[in-house]
Amino acid sequence: MNITWNAEKYTDDFSFVHQYGSGAAELVDCERGSSILDLGCGNGALTKALSEKGFVVAGLDASGELLEIARKNYPELTFLQGDATEFTLENPVDAVFSNAVFHWISKEDQMAMLSCVQQALKPGGQFVFEFGGCGNNARIHQALAQAFAEYGYSYEMPFYFPGIGEYAPMVEKAGFQVRFALLFDRLTELKGQDGLRDWIHMFVKTPFSMIEEEKIREEIISKAVEHLKEELYIDGIWYADYVRIRMKAIRIV
Repeated sequence: MNITWNAEKYTDDFSFVHQYGSGAAELVDCERGSSILDLGCGNGALTKALSEKGFVVAGLDASGELLEIARKNYPELTFLQGDATEFTLENPVDAVFSNAVFHWISKEDQMAMLSCVQQALKPGGQFVFEFGGCGNNARIHQALAQAFAEYGYSYEMPFYFPGIGEYAPMVEKAGFQVRFALLFDRLTELKGQDGLRDWIHMFVKTPFSMIEEEKIREEIISKAVEHLKEELYIDGIWYADYVRIRMKAIRIV
């Protein structure tokens, strides 16, 4: 999925993305000095955090805008530009880590991505990741779909949110053994009084591409936000109804 990011706003207002990813990063238990690829590294915050644990880390991302921020903030680290579904590394690594990336990849392209990861790892290497799971932001997407329908448009879900029963077999088919899997709710606080509107602007881009008039796009967002106020605006704070899938697997073939 090709997305143009407002990299500075993403870094300033949506820092929870990498902050929550630190929990998944704890599953990486390689020895100090081990080589790690941060796949979909974004602004490099988690790449830096992994390097501070004593790992030799490189980040890879498709977004030039986010990589610019990463290279500026962490010039001592290596950042590569590439697509998660068709990348290769000169030398295999001890672990591949990824946070909040795989739901951006269509179901049809998941096996291509998993194959790239498998080839990037040494035998016995660790594959640790977290991304949106079944039910992720369901209330938000339902409200948007309803608002789209009111204006005569069809809302196309832009993300892939699987459950463990669907995704673990795909991982194992790609040559891994799943050692840990968890699907969990994580109600996530958003920043500011326009937190939900800003979240939609930042993350839900593709469905709006069919609507030419900016006025209509904003009216649809307003309707969805108003519909969700009772459920997701709590004590003066906006929340997003996140559900995450977290896994650890080992390359066996």
